[in-house]
Amino acid sequence: MTISERPVADGLFPGFRLLDVQTSGARIRVRTGGEGPPLLLLHGYPQTHALWHKVADRLQRRFTLVCADLRGYGDSEKPVSDTAHLAYSKRAMAQDMVEVMTVLGHDRFAVGAHDRGARVAHRMALDHAGHLTRLATLDIAPTREMYANTTDAFARAYWHWFFLIQPAPFPERMIGADPKAYWMKKCGSGSAGLTPFAPEALEHYLRCFADPATIHASCEDYRAAATIDLRHDDEDDARKLEQPLLALWGEHGVIGRCFDPLALWRQRAQNVQGRALPGGHYLAEEIPDLVAAEFTAFFGEDT
Repeated sequence: MTISERPVADGLFPGFRLLDVQTSGARIRVRTGGEGPPLLLLHGYPQTHALWHKVADRLQRRFTLVCADLRGYGDSEKPVSDTAHLAYSKRAMAQDMVEVMTVLGHDRFAVGAHDRGARVAHRMALDHAGHLTRLATLDIAPTREMYANTTDAFARAYWHWFFLIQPAPFPERMIGADPKAYWMKKCGSGSAGLTPFAPEALEHYLRCFADPATIHASCEDYRAAATIDLRHDDEDDARKLEQPLLALWGEHGVIGRCFDPLALWRQRAQNVQGRALPGGHYLAEEIPDLVAAEFTAFFGEDT
């Protein structure tokens, strides 16, 4: 495993280093900075590590932050997939992140994660329990339990779950015809519209998502979630996370309206706390002060 320094071409994370970390499975793009105990921050669909730029500014004096692009997203590598979607299983994506943190010198660390990244973090907490101290999730419930409790209201609101899992190359061709229009529709349809996204972050998101390889890899992420990831969850049977888990969700979003997030997380974890925050799906960009305060209080309990 190797680390390569990259030139910084934007002002999203002042003072942070931009790195490429070569893991056993993929090259992962990383921003890191700050001081204190290590905290890995993972993004969701269809974004990149840039979604943490507002929160990072508020946390960097308390934590050593590692903000990473998941494999298949942003400027990280897009490994070739297979018919079983193993390359984009949350198990493979979690392995990337443990190796990233290890090579950066962080053997034990906490994780704060949004959306798809929180699904990766959930798998990481199961497969690599000795590395993770605490886990905070933003606006999700566990994958298997969400599928099992899907309703008409959820399917209508999260239509992309069922569109992206269609066999390749159907969704790839549809999205690829106008990636910007798709991204703006997907991310701008919530209660806050596009207002949470800073212009520089939005430019970064649209540049990365315009890559056909990113479009395909992100579809594979969802295909894996509906197949191999469910199989891995079933193999866990009744095993629960042992790490303390903080579940936060947007009171104006879909998760709290369609599910009971705390009840579903308590099916998968032993020690769960959490609440709704006054925002929608993109909490880290809508209300970064509140997210940073929740993270500081929760992750600071071990310091």
